[in-house]
Amino acid sequence: MNKMRFGIFMPPFNSPPTQNATTSLQRNLETLQLMDRLGYDEAWIGEHHSAGTEIIADPLTFIAHAGALTRSIKLGTGVVSLPYHNPLWIADRAILVDHLLRGRLMLGVGPGSLPTDSAMIGLNPTQTRELLETNLEVVMQLLTSDEPVTVDTGTHKLIDARLHLRPYSVPHFDVSVAAVASPTGPRLAGRHGVGLLSIGATLSADGFDALAHHWNVMEERAATFGNTVDREKWRLVGPMHIAETREQAYKDVEHGIEQWFNYFKKVAAFPQMAVDGGNLREMIDFINGAGIGAIGTPDDARAQVQRLVDQSGGFGAMLLMAHEWANPEATRRSFELIAQHVMPEFQGQGWPTRNAKQRAMDTRSGHAEQQNQAVAHMTEKYQKEIANKS
Repeated sequence: MNKMRFGIFMPPFNSPPTQNATTSLQRNLETLQLMDRLGYDEAWIGEHHSAGTEIIADPLTFIAHAGALTRSIKLGTGVVSLPYHNPLWIADRAILVDHLLRGRLMLGVGPGSLPTDSAMIGLNPTQTRELLETNLEVVMQLLTSDEPVTVDTGTHKLIDARLHLRPYSVPHFDVSVAAVASPTGPRLAGRHGVGLLSIGATLSADGFDALAHHWNVMEERAATFGNTVDREKWRLVGPMHIAETREQAYKDVEHGIEQWFNYFKKVAAFPQMAVDGGNLREMIDFINGAGIGAIGTPDDARAQVQRLVDQSGGFGAMLLMAHEWANPEATRRSFELIAQHVMPEFQGQGWPTRNAKQRAMDTRSGHAEQQNQAVAHMTEKYQKEIANKS
C-alpha cells in the first residue's frame, strides 16, 4: 500500500436546522480551506434535498466554488444521488467541473440516502437502487467509450447520446460508488472497476463487519466482468473529535453531539445509520465503545484508524465524517491535531523523525564530549596565539 490519504466526508450535518443557512454554508467552505492548508488530500460533498440538516442540494456547484478557494485538495461528490438525474447531464457537468478544477474532481455516486428526497420525485428506495445500476452503466459508457448511447432508463430516454468534451483527467476522473452495509455498492464498484466509498464503515456493527466481505464482493464482480479493483481507491468514512486530553474532547462535544444523534434517531429515515444513547455520556461511550469513531486524543484516533486497517485488510483513504459535535474553534483544533499527530503515522512521516531523535539520544554523550573537546582545543589554541604574540 502507498501512503494513506486523509480527508473529509461532508454531507454536511449543519444543525440545528434553525441556524442561518448562509453562514453554515460559509463555515463549510472555510472548513475545506482549512483542510487544504493542513495538507488533507480529499473532501467529498453530499447531495440532499429535505430534512433541514444536510443542506447542500448540488455538490457539483458547491465544488466548483470551493475549487476557486483551495489549491491542492481534491474535491468529490459524496455523493451525487444518480437516480434523481439524467445520467448524460451528470457526466457532462462533471467533465465541466473537472476542467475548472484542472483534474481535482472526483465523482461519487449513490442511490440517495434520504427517502424524503426520492419521495418528492415519485421514487422509493428500491427503485433508486435499481436506477443507480442503470444510470452508472450509462455514465461509465459515456466516459470510457466514443460509441453513442441509446437507452430508456425508466426516468430518462437517451438517443445517440455522446459527450462533446473529454475529461481534463486522463482517462477520466476517479469514480466511486457509495456503500453502507449491503453488497449493492461493492457489487457495482467491482463490475465497473471503480472505487468504493464505505460510508457506513463504522456507523453500524453491520457496516464494520461487512468491510472484509465488501472487498471480496468487489474482487468477485471485477473478475466476472474482466476488471480489476484497487485498494487505493477504497475510502472508509468515520466520525472523530480530538483534543489534547480526553476530558477536553468530552467537554467539547457537549456543544452539539446530542443534535447529531437526534437527527439519526428521530429525523432522517436512514436506519442503516443507527445510533444509540440517551444522554451525553452514553452517546460518547457509544461512539468509543462500539468502535463507531473516536472522541478523545490523537492516540485514540490512531488506534481507530489502525482498527479499520486490520478489519478491512487495507484501504486507501480515511475520511473524517463532518459534524458539528463541537463549536467551530474546537472543531478546527481537532482537524489540526489529526493532521499533526495522526496522519504522519499512516503516511510514512512519523517514524523517520522518531528514529532520528532516538539516534541522537543514543549518541548524545559521545557527541557532547567531542563538543567539549573541541571547545577546549580552540581555547588552548587561542591561548597559545596570545602567548606567542607577547
